[in-house]
Amino acid sequence: MTRVVESVAPEFEGVLTWKKIVTRDLAGARRYSEFSKALGRPAPVPSIVIEGELVFDSTPGTEELKACIAQFIKKRHP
Repeated sequence: MTRVVESVAPEFEGVLTWKKIVTRDLAGARRYSEFSKALGRPAPVPSIVIEGELVFDSTPGTEELKACIAQFIKKRHP
């Protein structure tokens, strides 16, 4: 899933910040735990979360991810 995000991210340079969370690291495990609690269930791995919202629990195609990111940007910057 990381590869899809990496391939799309350059198109949104300046408006998109992304971070890969590795659950094997202590900080990543904590973040995963906090998100799972907020979600009310174990968060799927891998997944894509945008602005705290689970948007993909399986790997999307590049066009689908671009459209989703564009929609979130449009909401923030009408």
